[in-house]
Amino acid sequence: METSDILKKVRKIEIKSRGLSNQIFSGQYHSAFKGRGMAFSEVREYQYGDDIRNIDWNVTARFNHPYIKIFDEERELTVTLLIDVSGSNEFGSRQWLKEEMMTEIAAVLAFSAIQNNDKVGVIFFSDKVEKFIPPKKGLSHILRIIRELIDFKPESQKTNISEALRFLTNAMKKRCTAFIISDFMDSGFEDALKIAGNKHDLAALHIIDERDLTIPDMGLVRMYSKEADKAIWVDTSNRAVRSDYATHAENRMKMLDLAFRKSGVDVARFRTGQDYVKPLLGLFKARESRR
Repeated sequence: METSDILKKVRKIEIKSRGLSNQIFSGQYHSAFKGRGMAFSEVREYQYGDDIRNIDWNVTARFNHPYIKIFDEERELTVTLLIDVSGSNEFGSRQWLKEEMMTEIAAVLAFSAIQNNDKVGVIFFSDKVEKFIPPKKGLSHILRIIRELIDFKPESQKTNISEALRFLTNAMKKRCTAFIISDFMDSGFEDALKIAGNKHDLAALHIIDERDLTIPDMGLVRMYSKEADKAIWVDTSNRAVRSDYATHAENRMKMLDLAFRKSGVDVARFRTGQDYVKPLLGLFKARESRR
């Protein structure tokens, strides 16, 4: 893609994402994700009813009188976006390719974050961590992230979600708010998901195309997997073939739901043929209601 085309696309996404963030998501984001931690503010003399666990023993010893630590709710977060750039996301049978939907959702989240003065970082992953952009604040940083989202070319087409989650766990020393945006065409990442979910405030944004779930009767069709770099011929006119495909997809969804539930990870699902605003708002409201 030419530089001028990239800049036009960045500007288009910036206008749309900033508008959605200003009009719809900013307050919901603030309510859903703010105040997850406490930061030390000051000390004061102990008063009846104060929690004795907050006594500052060093200051108490110095003045021979009990003092407690006062904490304020942390107003700034570090937000990390884990973006799946594997080959399966270069697909879409409706109005969006999966990767296009991922780009816009990530942009909306990034603009919502900077409106609240949060830092935003990105982990691009395939079957390895392709690129890490450390968290920073500011519009120029967000625009750099959007440029990368639009034009990033991964070295690998395969997927290993465990690798991305392990990198998140090891690279982000302090607790952060993390969104993993993927079609989750992978398996065996349950342990890494649970570890990352225990350390960080993690939410899964599951991008789905209709053809991930069912295939129509189109006769004999050549299907190509970019991740496996393999093509096969499929007789979609065979009802048993279509039924087996749908059953496999349904079982995979059930396994994913179980993994998210066991790990305590919130999940929102987005279909490429539908608008992403409603499920994203649903995620924010669900989190807000539990606070």
